[in-house]
Amino acid sequence: MQDNNNNNPGQNPDRHNIIERLFSSFTELEKAITSARSTLEKRESIPEELVERLRSYDGILLKQRALATKLCDHINKNEWNEVTRHVSLINGLSALIRDDARSILSALSANPEVESADDEMTIC
Repeated sequence: MQDNNNNNPGQNPDRHNIIERLFSSFTELEKAITSARSTLEKRESIPEELVERLRSYDGILLKQRALATKLCDHINKNEWNEVTRHVSLINGLSALIRDDARSILSALSANPEVESADDEMTIC
């Protein structure tokens, strides 16, 4: 029988695979954020609020990683209420980034080149 106090996310190999995919998704999200930042930096004029929104994604991603680490602990301890809670929190943070990114993309596509500070951007 496997010791449930180690860092292995439970006895079930499927759980381990799910956790690996979760952490992998954070890496992919980080790459997407970096790519978006790089794309915006190529533009002539970027509103500071847009830059701040992208910066906030970094903090959200850090929080997601911390929650995922705690999630592994809860899985190992069979604390399923906390597992459910942490999965919901992680999903909620992902949705927040996704929805905000869509809003940014929508605003940018409606206004391909932000040329002045007078231009309005839709902010949720």
